[in-house]
Amino acid sequence: MLGKIINTIAAVIVGYLLAAQTAHAAPMLCSGEEKTCIAACRKGPPALTGDCIAACRQRGNYCKHTGCWDSGTNRYCGLGRQ
Repeated sequence: MLGKIINTIAAVIVGYLLAAQTAHAAPMLCSGEEKTCIAACRKGPPALTGDCIAACRQRGNYCKHTGCWDSGTNRYCGLGRQ
């Protein structure tokens, strides 16, 4: 019985902490993902930078229309369209 009470209290505390962190998190934006993508391009080989940045801008435009970022390997939705 005592074990169930402790588990319940622990679950409530963990739930509260997760909710508190989520409430303070800034929303993900398409523009932020595009900037991150471009920054990654600039770290790569200079010969590929132009094409890479162009692909980031295309992904950014797609995201601004749909709210979904598609990196080619991952796709996630629910982003702010700015």
